[in-house]
Amino acid sequence: MIGLSANLKYYLCCNPVYMRNGFDGLAGIVRNVMKQDLVSGSVFIFINRAGTHIKLLYWDGDGFAMFYKRLERGRYSVDRGDKPAPSRLITREELMMILDGLSFKDLKRKRRFKIS
Repeated sequence: MIGLSANLKYYLCCNPVYMRNGFDGLAGIVRNVMKQDLVSGSVFIFINRAGTHIKLLYWDGDGFAMFYKRLERGRYSVDRGDKPAPSRLITREELMMILDGLSFKDLKRKRRFKIS
């Protein structure tokens, strides 16, 4: 089961993805387009061109797990960047904001104490 902890790395695929891709198709995108290690324990996030579907792919130690959601109304707001790279690292909080329908592009985070 996917536990979305702050200790995991979250990679957002910056290119729109065809949502009929299953485990093997998304694994191919991670390996060949995003250039990431599939079994690193990271969560890989894919959104379709219309912004209405999202998939999360995760290796949980003995197999792949996938979360898939289709919005009945609205779109996921994602900042793919000015010059999109194949993928970009986002935080757990940014992922939660995407899933909750918030745009993190225009938000400003207040500074917090952090132990180095």
